[in-house]
Amino acid sequence: MKNIPGPVMLDVVGTTLTDDDVRRLSHPMTGGVILFARHYENRAQLVALTDAIRAVREDLLIAVDHEGGRVQRFRSDGFTVLPPMGRLGELWDKDVLLATKVATAVGYILAGELRACGIDLSFTPVLDLGYGHSKVVGDRAFHRDPRVVTLLAKSLNHGLALAGMANCGKHFPGHGFAEADSHVAVPVDDRPLAQIMGEDAMPYDWLGLSLSAVMPAHVIYPQVDAKPAGFSRVWLQEMLRGRLRFTGAIFSDDLSMEAARQGGTPTDAAHAALAAGCDMVLICNRPDEAEQVLNALHFGRTRASSRRIRRLRPRGKALRWERLIAEPAYLAAQALLRSTLP
Repeated sequence: MKNIPGPVMLDVVGTTLTDDDVRRLSHPMTGGVILFARHYENRAQLVALTDAIRAVREDLLIAVDHEGGRVQRFRSDGFTVLPPMGRLGELWDKDVLLATKVATAVGYILAGELRACGIDLSFTPVLDLGYGHSKVVGDRAFHRDPRVVTLLAKSLNHGLALAGMANCGKHFPGHGFAEADSHVAVPVDDRPLAQIMGEDAMPYDWLGLSLSAVMPAHVIYPQVDAKPAGFSRVWLQEMLRGRLRFTGAIFSDDLSMEAARQGGTPTDAAHAALAAGCDMVLICNRPDEAEQVLNALHFGRTRASSRRIRRLRPRGKALRWERLIAEPAYLAAQALLRSTLP
């Protein structure tokens, strides 16, 4: 359908576009691009890359996993090295109001710097609870208490919004309890539905309309469904859309991860995730597989799905880097961050 970009988000090969990249980006089933640390040399190169992507398709959503701590793709040439979100939780335990203020500052810095380089969306915040079980979550979680997670995430999201960026909560309904790393194994969380919904999923409920997008976990919750959450209509339609009344966009987690192999081949997994209710599926670090998926899909998003993705586009014009770093709000946020979490 005209003016409705496709449901696949993929990456490009390197720091500049190749002819193969351009072909994949031009495919009608492509709807977005995700960038990683290997796509970054310096800010000028990153801006040139995002400009080149927009020159191919202006409608593509450009995203990145840029949370702070160990999951931060760009760290040099002026980018602020952001703390892991667990540091904000530790600060909360000492000073609640200061922690919320710092969380807003982190969100503003994060979004302002990315937008200055042509990036639309960061897949943040992590809403998983910090049980201490999951090494892949670890200090990416704000806190063990879902109320604290909610309030710190709300503050972070406010900072993102001040810089014109939407947010994406992950990994629904919660990855913190399961021990295995879904990048290399299939995590299983055998707790009953009532316990998961009454604790791990509560931040998604409490954030309500302030949550722009959600990424489900590649975790199996066998007391609820035999499928990982990202392939489950029970989780995405009955729980997230129905019970929690979530109206924003749903992204799959990376279908190249080991846990996603429960969905079959990448093409099978893409079909399964879209059928379960995802608006966009991610295929990362495997461009040949991504192209196979693009060529195998025979349908795009619905208009409702497309509207949900379009609402994630940034609000307002992005400040150029030189203007951003002179902005009083940015300077105040930097000073607060340095003074509290050096």
